[in-house]
Amino acid sequence: MTDQATSAPDEVEESSAPLIEHLTELRSRLIHSVVAFIIGMVICFTIWNPIFNFLTHPLCSAMAERGQDDCGLILIKLQEGFFVAISISLMGGLLLSFPYIAFQMWRFVAPGLYKNEQGAFLPFLIASPFMFFLGASFAFYVVTPLAFDFFLGFQQAGTVMSEDVDNATAGIAFQGSAQEYLSLTIKFIVAFGLCFQLPVLLTLLGKAGLVSAKGLGSVRKYAVVAILVLAALVTPPDVITQVILFTVVYGLYEISIFLVGRIEVKREAKLRAEGLWVEDEDEFDEELDQHPEEMDDK
Repeated sequence: MTDQATSAPDEVEESSAPLIEHLTELRSRLIHSVVAFIIGMVICFTIWNPIFNFLTHPLCSAMAERGQDDCGLILIKLQEGFFVAISISLMGGLLLSFPYIAFQMWRFVAPGLYKNEQGAFLPFLIASPFMFFLGASFAFYVVTPLAFDFFLGFQQAGTVMSEDVDNATAGIAFQGSAQEYLSLTIKFIVAFGLCFQLPVLLTLLGKAGLVSAKGLGSVRKYAVVAILVLAALVTPPDVITQVILFTVVYGLYEISIFLVGRIEVKREAKLRAEGLWVEDEDEFDEELDQHPEEMDDK
């Protein structure tokens, strides 16, 4: 009885040791990530003016095309300029530190994965920031100029008739807030960056066997409705911009179906070569129960 009592705490301590080691490693990875983010944020804070000038390029170009040479933005609140600099620092710091943060995440997760799982997961870890950058670039260079041109179209020149005062019209001129403009631009960039993650997400789910090309194709009509709603929410009330977003996201959905289909073809070819492929799902489930290790890739 005494031996059982003394061995129980030892068993608890041995079982808790790996958890404590994992938590210690997680804390270390998080600290490294936070430090990298702070360093990136400080760097961007020191050069926030050039970054802001770069972000205002679509607005200045749209105003120049309309014959408006002054594209300056105003500060409505005294502290607004400081918060503009902080917002740019936060966004820039995250972008600069993301590769290192992703590396820290990979170093934490990789030891718990098999080699074949590491080989399957690593390409998606690389593809995700690339697709986000692609979507952000598309938003900045294509969507925002169209959106800003649409918004600027509601201006009008004021006229004063010295002889006929009743026909005088009030002018409507754009005097934008720096913080509001930055918030709108970041919203576009983040929204399109996340939308471009669709192929990465669906392909990863297809790799895990959670979705299939046939299943994605069968819900295509519901996907069209969801994409239309998304286009209406994240874009201004401009039909051209909404059509562009819908076309791009729907194209990414079709590309996802194609990529998931390729994964399924390769998986089927591999299982057929190993003699593990079965046509009937019930037979496959039975085979999986009998040979879980051989069917793990399925």
